[in-house]
Amino acid sequence: MFDLSGKTALVTGATSGIGEAIARAFHTQGARVAGVGRRDHRLQDIQRDLGEGFFPFCCDLSNRDEVMSLVERVQEPLGDISILVNSAGLTRDNLLMRQSLDVWEEVMAVNLTSAMILSQKVLRGMMKRRWGRIINITSVVAATGNPGQTNYAASKSALTGLTKSLAMEVASRNITVNAVAPGMIDTAMTEKLTDSQREAMCQQIPLGRPGAPQEIAAAVVFLASDEASYMTGVSLHINGGMAML
Repeated sequence: MFDLSGKTALVTGATSGIGEAIARAFHTQGARVAGVGRRDHRLQDIQRDLGEGFFPFCCDLSNRDEVMSLVERVQEPLGDISILVNSAGLTRDNLLMRQSLDVWEEVMAVNLTSAMILSQKVLRGMMKRRWGRIINITSVVAATGNPGQTNYAASKSALTGLTKSLAMEVASRNITVNAVAPGMIDTAMTEKLTDSQREAMCQQIPLGRPGAPQEIAAAVVFLASDEASYMTGVSLHINGGMAML
């Protein structure tokens, strides 16, 4: 069940947190994984750990030229991409009245525009083979909002809209497009919280704890598999009950 053998997956944000967990889970399920991140040394560490089947690709997703050439770089050694996971996420928190346009555009470039470009680039091969999976990692704040995160929430809300509209466009070619919306997950982002902030957030979660990146990765593996062939346009919320949507 959930066997991904013979599939090639491109995973952005693969150097830490949720993206790394997804890359590792795909590798365990037999996929060849193109792991994408900005930190080359971290990609090399993961490659040494996983060995055969993991392929590192350094890319700055805020740089449009690098994003435009990424799929071609991956396909040259690995062939067509069967699974795309847009997991990279950037936060630059601030109240809207204090937020610069440059910061706004940087967040949009990484969280939204890169996902649009990469989706567009992989679709030709998926449509030709009449099989593909695109999975976008959004966020609970796309649905609930969060003070100080207008840029992040807006980018993830837009990514949700992209997911649903693209799902309609490509369903006839047996390509599914879904989103996973994590809540509070133990990652480098949440490490910045103080103990009191962390405790306050956990009190809002019925399950009483943050999630683990591996719990998000498990859902992404399912959505990438043949077993999820009848799911498309879905936003799967995984947040411990913090927001029951």
